[in-house]
Parts: sequence; structure tokens; C-alpha cells
Amino acid sequence: MEMTRKERESEICSLLRPNIRNMVPYSTARDDCKAKMDIYLDANENPYDTGVNRYPSPHQPELKFMLSVLKKVPAENIFLGNGSDEPIDLVFRLFCPPGKSSMVQAVPTYGMYSTAAEINDVRVIDAPLADGFRLDADALLSKVEPDTKVVFLCSPNNPTGNLLDRDAVIRILDSFSGIVVLDEAYIDFSGTASFTEVLDRYPRLIVLQTLSKAWGMAGIRIGLAIADEYVVKVMSRVKYPYNISILDQSRAAELLSDPLQTADRVETIIRERSRLSAALSALPSVEAVYPSDANFLLVKFHDKDNIFSSLIEAGIIVRDRSSAYNCDGCLRITVGTPQENDRLLSVLGAETGDSPDHGCPEGRTAVCSRRTGETSVCVRVNLDRFRKPRVATGLHFFDHMLEQIGYHAGIALDAICFGDLETDDHHSIEDVAIALGDCLLSALGDKSGIGRYGFSLPMDEAEATVLLDLGGRIDFLWDVSFKEMTVGDVSTQMFPHFFKSLTEHLKCNLHIKASGENDHHVIEGVFKAFARALRQAIVRTISTDSGIPSSKGWL
Repeated sequence: MEMTRKERESEICSLLRPNIRNMVPYSTARDDCKAKMDIYLDANENPYDTGVNRYPSPHQPELKFMLSVLKKVPAENIFLGNGSDEPIDLVFRLFCPPGKSSMVQAVPTYGMYSTAAEINDVRVIDAPLADGFRLDADALLSKVEPDTKVVFLCSPNNPTGNLLDRDAVIRILDSFSGIVVLDEAYIDFSGTASFTEVLDRYPRLIVLQTLSKAWGMAGIRIGLAIADEYVVKVMSRVKYPYNISILDQSRAAELLSDPLQTADRVETIIRERSRLSAALSALPSVEAVYPSDANFLLVKFHDKDNIFSSLIEAGIIVRDRSSAYNCDGCLRITVGTPQENDRLLSVLGAETGDSPDHGCPEGRTAVCSRRTGETSVCVRVNLDRFRKPRVATGLHFFDHMLEQIGYHAGIALDAICFGDLETDDHHSIEDVAIALGDCLLSALGDKSGIGRYGFSLPMDEAEATVLLDLGGRIDFLWDVSFKEMTVGDVSTQMFPHFFKSLTEHLKCNLHIKASGENDHHVIEGVFKAFARALRQAIVRTISTDSGIPSSKGWL
């Protein structure tokens, strides 16, 4: 049975240290008045503008909004710390009375957990991972003692690189009555879903993520704790007020605004990880290359010391992890750029192979960006290569519908939008439609040899018919009615507006008709039918120098 908000808060509150539960938080000057003022005489700041003369926002609303869109979790569930080290330390300060509590960690693992525990006078209990660095839930739970307040898990694990078994983590969440911290610093390299998806079921779960790894912001030092709203509130009460500087907040927002570049780099790192693993595995000096879901490889060498020294002499530094539990003879090698990896392999005497990062993506591709006073949108398509859609608009149902276009059209589709959702969904949906239409039109180029025309399909009890002509004439017909004002978090009146805007910018003829008992099924049928129509229309069925088929000859 799902817990109420009051029940969730009560459960977490019972786990807090009494002094934390009863403390009165420090109130900053900016807490007293959140509205924008003309003159600030409240915080004893220097009044002369240097660009950094004002204190930064203690609540980081812009960053939290952007991360909420990208991570698909409410901003209220996000705590931002000075690196992940800050929320790690806060966990001990919130839940572990000094000298009277213990924590359990699955080892080998990230060393900061035990360091922060020792600083906070919390006893560390190690629970060794099983063979193959596998998480044995029952073995870990057997290590829990009456004073154990927190369990720390890292997945993908550092230094081993492997994902921990999901069922084993769930078993620990179901069986342990304290706080479970799951560190997902490397989750972006794993291709698997985050445990943030189960936060509603587990108020005692705290998921750590970071901007240091996949996002390339290690120098900015911003870590995330994604947790129950009440946990985030308590962390925010206890943290030092201005923990993230203006410069760091500004630079992070700038880098987050280009998530597609980050996604491309992550894809390259994953491909390079496979190339490195294969090349290193073939070396006679290598005893084992452990499977990795992170941006590094744990490699066991027959003569680790000589290998380490050879790399140092060549100006290459890797991490000696041989002192970690069950990691004898192991070096941890971060995946670099293709050129850096070539150099590493050359020093080790391995075959470099072909780097996957050379050349431009094949196919009809386009990228379109649109910035207005209300939104910042970037859309990218590849009409000739499918890849799992990457969609984030802050509107979860709209994301789901856009994903249908990628899946059912068989195209690579990226669509990222940061919009003024506090006002309503209008600008975000309209501007995504405009950018998507412009992007598809640009990718089509001269449209030579395309199929040009249309499709329809059933969706459970609903049926949807979409007639599409990419010949260049612009016309839009909409014959769809809804029973409710919203579907999910989207206003139903925005769906015809989306397709009308798309029609105008794709410069196509689009007729849509759908009916059914369930509004969700009706509109999902429309998006899927549109995607199938698009798939049929964009396919090159004739020689690409033939133009567009028409009864008049070739357009």
C-alpha cells in the first residue's frame, strides 16, 4: 500500500538524530524575501557590481529546474551539494548519532563513504561483494547491527565498474529499516534506468548522482541527492547556506543547456570502453578486464607495478587500486578520448584498432535550436538510423508521446526543452513542434526518392488515421475530440496546436482523425499513426536523384 505524505515524513523523521529533528535552521537574507527587488540592503553585501558581489541563491532554483527536466524527477526531490561529498557527509550528520551508530558498505567501494563516517565518528562495517563483485543482499543484511543507521551502495560500483543486481538492491530496501544510500555517479554510462524511478515506494532511499562524470563538470563540484521531498528539506536546513557559488551555478546552467553534446560524448566513451576492453584483454600482461558499466575499466595485471611505472614514464597516470578489497594487482583505467586511448594502448603494446569516433554520422541528419523568451529548445533527427529517443521537456506525458515518434518512425530523435512550465504548457509544446518541423524538413533536404505518403492504425479500443503528404503543400485537418481537459500533465487543447505547428514548419499536408473511449489511447494512437506515416513517407523507395513522385512527373 502506498504511503501518504504524512506517513512518509513520519518514517523519515523517526530516523533523524534528535538534535537535527528539533533544530531551528539558519535563515538567509534571501529566505526573507524571494521576490526580485530593485535595491538589496539586507545582506551586508558590497553594493558595487563586480558580477559576484551578491550572495548566490541558497536554493539554486534554475539549476534544479533544468535537472528536474533532464532527470525527470520533481525539483522538490533534488538537493544540490558541493560535490557528492556534501550529501554523503550530510547523511551521517542527519541520521547517525556520533559514537553511537554504524554504517554498512559493500566493499570494495568508493572510499569517501568510510572517510565521512570516520569524520562523523560512525563505525564502519564492511560487507564484501561476492565472486565477480556481485551484491549478495542476504550476506550484506547479515552484517547489519542494532546501531546500523545507513547502508551505502554504489552502482555502477567504484572501483569495479559493474552494476549491482537490481533485485538485490530492492531486497535490501525491503528488508533494512534505516537509510539506504545508492550512489549512481556513473549511471549515465550504464544504459540502465536510475533507481530514482522507485523513490515513491521507498522514502528511505537516497540516490546520489553528480555532474562531475558524464556532464564533464568535475571542476565545478556539484553533486545531487535525489530523495523524498522531506529528506531534501532537512538536508537544505542543515547544509551551509551558500554552498554553491554564483560562478558554479551559472557555468553549470550553461553546460546543462547543451545536453545533446553530453549525450554524444557519453556514447563515444561507451564505444571506446568496449574498444579498450577488447584490446587490453588480448595482452599477455593482462590477467583480467572486469566488465564495466562505468567510464573506466578495472584491469588485473600479472605485473601491475611494472605496468604502472611504464605508464608514468610515458606521461600517463592511472589509479592503482590493488589495496582495495579483492583487487590485488588491479589498475583502474579511465576511458579517455580516442586519441588518449590510442596512446595508452600503444605504450602497453596493444593493438589500437579503429576508433569509433571518426567521421560524421551517416544519413539524413539535422539539428535545430530555438530560443525565445519562454523556452530553449534543441531538436536533432537522423532519418536513416534508429536510436533510442532522448526526450526531456518537463512534461512527462508529452515526453512519452514524442518518444513514440522516434520508436515508430524508426528514426533517431532527440528533443530537449527548458520552458516556462510554471505559466503553462503552451510555449513548450508549441516551440518543440516548430523545432521538430524545421528539423525534419532540413533533414529531408531535397526529398529525392522519398515515399511521400501516409498511414493509419488501431490503439486498443481507439483508432487513429493519419494522412501525410510531404510534397510541399501545407494543409491541416484535425478531427479528434477528447472527454477530459488533460491527459497526464498535458492540456488536450495543445495536441491539435502541436500538430498544426508541426505541419506549418514541416511544410506538409497532414490530416488526422481519431476516436475512442480512452483519451490516453486516442492521442497515443495519433502520435503512433503519425510516426508510422512519417516512416512510410520518408523512406527512400526510388533512386535519390529521381525527385519526389507525382502524377505530374517528378516534383
